[in-house]
Amino acid sequence: MDSPAKSRLQVISNQLNSGKDLKLQQCSGTDSKYRYTLDNPLLSQEQRQFYEDNGYLVVKNLVPSEPLQDYVDHFQKICQGEASAPLLVVMRDVAIAKSEFVPGEKAVTKIQSFQNYEPLFDYCRTPEILKYVECFCGADIMAVHTMLINKPPDPGTKTSRHPLHQDLNYFPFRPADRIVCAWTAMEKVTRANGCLVVLPGTHHGTLKQHDYPEWENGVNKMYYGVKDFDSTQPMVHLEMEKGDTVFFHPILIHGSGTNRTHGFRKAISCHYAASDCHFIDMEKEVGPTIQKEMDEYVRKRVGPGVKVNLADIWKFRARVAQGEILNFL
Repeated sequence: MDSPAKSRLQVISNQLNSGKDLKLQQCSGTDSKYRYTLDNPLLSQEQRQFYEDNGYLVVKNLVPSEPLQDYVDHFQKICQGEASAPLLVVMRDVAIAKSEFVPGEKAVTKIQSFQNYEPLFDYCRTPEILKYVECFCGADIMAVHTMLINKPPDPGTKTSRHPLHQDLNYFPFRPADRIVCAWTAMEKVTRANGCLVVLPGTHHGTLKQHDYPEWENGVNKMYYGVKDFDSTQPMVHLEMEKGDTVFFHPILIHGSGTNRTHGFRKAISCHYAASDCHFIDMEKEVGPTIQKEMDEYVRKRVGPGVKVNLADIWKFRARVAQGEILNFL
């Protein structure tokens, strides 16, 4: 491994093991050397440079325990069929046969698109989170994709893992540098229960081709994996305490491992984008795969013969988190 990679890993190791946030002199003023962050007095110079170099930033103990428990309670209500909302999607693991499916938390691996379910959308409007999101997106912010992940104990099929991928593969809006994900641990997250894995610095690259990995026991729907990346690049496992939040760039290659424990590992996340992002033609610029998946989704939810483009879908699902809606109307 070359010395720059060693140096980067040392900085990362120091941050993750210190138990403290990176907090030094605050940033102010305009500096052209910064591409991935905006001028904002919240981030220290070291925090800002860390994100610029690595594509992610962990903020310790950002979300209090009380709202996290409320999110768990509402997740359980949704799993039991006691609560719902328009557009909300409940997903189960590919390893669970239809004949074995019973309503309840143990059968659900994820709920997503909860932007119309107010008790969970409160997470997306958490002031402590939004003040950090401003450092990446600016003052006008859309919540574009929401998830509460309930990673199940792996039954031996390894289907609880999530292949390495780039989130930009799913999004028909740009620029990528004005998009960020906030991912909060709802309990202690470790390598044993399938913490996030990131490849630091890969946000400096471009969006790569994605496809379903050829795993023996199958892969969950829409769990695409990145192809043809440098597998010798250093990986960092983000072990986190309850309430810790990681912010990361949509081109950063990341994934998660199998849950080798007997419990479920929960996390809640929201992808944010600047409201003035512009929309692109995904079929022309990325490929037809995602559009075909969304056509199937619309056909199941609405009926045959209905076709909408990805831009319309994302505009319809997005909800303003702060400021003005602008280009998402």
